Amino acid sequence: MPEQTPACDLSGIREAVCIHTKKITDACRDKDCVEDLRVYLTRDSQAILDRAATAKARCVELIHVDMNVESVPYNNGFYTLDLTFYYKVVADVTVCGTRPVTVYGLAVFSKRAMLFGGDGSAKVFTGQSCNCCGGQNTSAPKAVVEVVDPMILASSAVDACNCGCCCQELPDLPQCVMACFDDELVLSGECRRLLVTIGQFSIIRLERDTQLLIPAFDYCIPTRVCSEGGAVGGAESPCDIFGRIEFPVDAFYPSRNEPCIQPSESCTGCYRTTNR
Repeated sequence: MPEQTPACDLSGIREAVCIHTKKITDACRDKDCVEDLRVYLTRDSQAILDRAATAKARCVELIHVDMNVESVPYNNGFYTLDLTFYYKVVADVTVCGTRPVTVYGLAVFSKRAMLFGGDGSAKVFTGQSCNCCGGQNTSAPKAVVEVVDPMILASSAVDACNCGCCCQELPDLPQCVMACFDDELVLSGECRRLLVTIGQFSIIRLERDTQLLIPAFDYCIPTRVCSEGGAVGGAESPCDIFGRIEFPVDAFYPSRNEPCIQPSESCTGCYRTTNR
């Protein structure tokens, strides 16, 4: 017998309201394995690697993503997304059998995707924007990229002259990327190079502004009382405030597969496989 979706109780609808939001026009997910990605080490880190016997990457952190959206000629509604990912790589280096020394540097990975973004000829102006003479094409959709920190799959230290990696020119670094390093990066003239292979999961989508008419049940009134712990001379001690904080069980155990709404109370039927 086919599964029935619970009837939607509309008695609680207060009014119909018009909201301004983002509509996803197209989206895709990617699973990238980037092999032998060159790491541009800081000056001190490069000096250590040049004398190193072994090197092993410890972790990699995504610190920034540059996105550029361009329309595809003769293919109305489609756009190319040029994405540049900037990573901070931390590695452990052993010099002459001593204890491992931590080194770090920058790795850069670029890719392109094509998604449908729809047609839009209207230019959008807000109180915080200035687009007087040309400037950015505000009729293009907005690109959004969601990425979890990549995982290290392999790493190696090789002589620069024997490096088989692609020696592409490093793009201009955004200020927020440069601020993540307290020393200048070595771009050339090194004796050895650190190469890493990383695995990355990402979701890429294009969004456009739109207006939707939705049912409103009630206003969102906060129910939690504001804490006074940050006030100077507060009556409560830090231990009293800490005592009211619930133990973070989810931080110690994997996420549990629980339904967001009980199926009997849902208008659309929030079912999970484990509950069927």
